[in-house]
Amino acid sequence: MFRISEYMRELKAPSPIGNKRNPPGPVVIWNLIRRCNLTCKHCYSISADKDFPGELSTQEVFDVMDDLKAFRVPVLILSGGEPLLRPDIFDISKRAKEMGFYVGLSTNGTMIDESNIDAIAGIGYDYVGISIDGVRETHDRFRRKQGAFDESMRGIRLCHKAGIKVGMRFTLTMDNAHELPELLSIMEQEQIDKFYLSHLNYAGRGNKNRKDDVIHQLTRNAMDLLFDTCWLHIEEGRRREFVTGNNDADGVYLLYWIEKHFPEKLEHMRAKLAQWGGNSSGVNISNIDNLGNVHPDTFWWDYDLGNVKDRPFSEIWPDRTDPLMDGLKSSPRPLKGRCGQCTYLDVCGGNTRVRAYQLTGDFWAEDPACYLDDEEIGVETTEARLQVTPWSRKKKLA
Repeated sequence: MFRISEYMRELKAPSPIGNKRNPPGPVVIWNLIRRCNLTCKHCYSISADKDFPGELSTQEVFDVMDDLKAFRVPVLILSGGEPLLRPDIFDISKRAKEMGFYVGLSTNGTMIDESNIDAIAGIGYDYVGISIDGVRETHDRFRRKQGAFDESMRGIRLCHKAGIKVGMRFTLTMDNAHELPELLSIMEQEQIDKFYLSHLNYAGRGNKNRKDDVIHQLTRNAMDLLFDTCWLHIEEGRRREFVTGNNDADGVYLLYWIEKHFPEKLEHMRAKLAQWGGNSSGVNISNIDNLGNVHPDTFWWDYDLGNVKDRPFSEIWPDRTDPLMDGLKSSPRPLKGRCGQCTYLDVCGGNTRVRAYQLTGDFWAEDPACYLDDEEIGVETTEARLQVTPWSRKKKLA
C-alpha cells in the first residue's frame, strides 16, 4: 500500500531520514469466507453466493489468531467473499480486538444496514473499507447487481454516522477511470475518511478481464488527480487519507510530481521513498485464504505456501525453501528486464510480481503495468522487452 497522504505531509513538514522501517510481523489479509452475495467483475477470489467446503471453523480461526499474535502480526484485515456472511464474524472480530490487533473489515457494504450497524460499531473496528467502483450505473454493472451502489453508499453513511473510520475502495479500469473525479467529489460530499485506489491486478476474475486494464496514460492521469487532490487537502488542513495499491510505480511517479512542483525537496523525498521500499509481498504483506492456505499476498491464490491446518503460519512465513518466497525476501530481488535495470528499484521494489507471472510464467520478469517510460526509469530501450497489448509503451508520454 502506498500512503500518498503520508508523503504529502512529509512535503509539508519534513522529518529526519531514518532506517527502513519494518513491522514486527506481516500484515495479514484474511479471507475468512469465500461466499459472497455479489459476483464482481474483478474479484480475485472468484467468489459466489454458495457455501464452499473446507473453510476454517471458529476454533481453528481462534487457534491461528493465537499463533499470529505470538508471531507479532500487528494487523488483521478481515475479508472475503463477503465477511459479513460469516455467522461468527463478530465473535472473530471481538476476539481479535481483545487480543490487541489492529482490525480492519473489508466489505462490499451492501449488507450493512440498520439491523447490524450497532453490532459493527460495537466491535470497534479500526477501519471499514467499502468497495465503490464508479457512479451508480457503473458500480452496479461491475457488481452485477442493480441497486448495489445505493446499498454500499448506505453502508458508508451508516458507518460514518456511527463514528467508524470508513473508506472507499476503488479499482481503476478502462470502464471507470473517467469517473474518478466524481468519486472524489462524493468522498468530499459524504465526508469519507479514506480513499483507496487499487490498480487492477491480474488474478482471479481480474486476470480474465485484464484486457480492460487502463492504458498507461490513463493511469498517469488518475495519479496526477490523486496527488493534486491530496495536496489540496493537506494545504487546507483536512485529515482525509489517500492511498493506492497494486502498483508500486506510484512511488516513483510521485517523485516526478514532486520534481515539477517542489524540486527543492526532491532529494529528501527520494530518500523517504527509498525508506519505504515499495512492494512488500511475501515480506510485510501476507494472505490466508478461506481454506487456510497461505499466500504471498491476496493475488497469489494459485500459489500455496502451506496450510495453517497442517503447519503454523509462524513456520510457513519465514520458510525460504520455497523459490518464490526466497526471491521475494531477497534484497534486491532477482528481477529481469526493465525492472531489473530500473534505477528506482529501491523505491518500487520491483512492483507486483503476480502480473509478470500471469503473463509470462516467470516470477521475475518485468511488470507490464509499469506506466513509466524507459527514459524516466533510467533503462536503455531495447526491442526485446515485454510487449503486451494494451500496455504497449510509448517512448515519451506527455
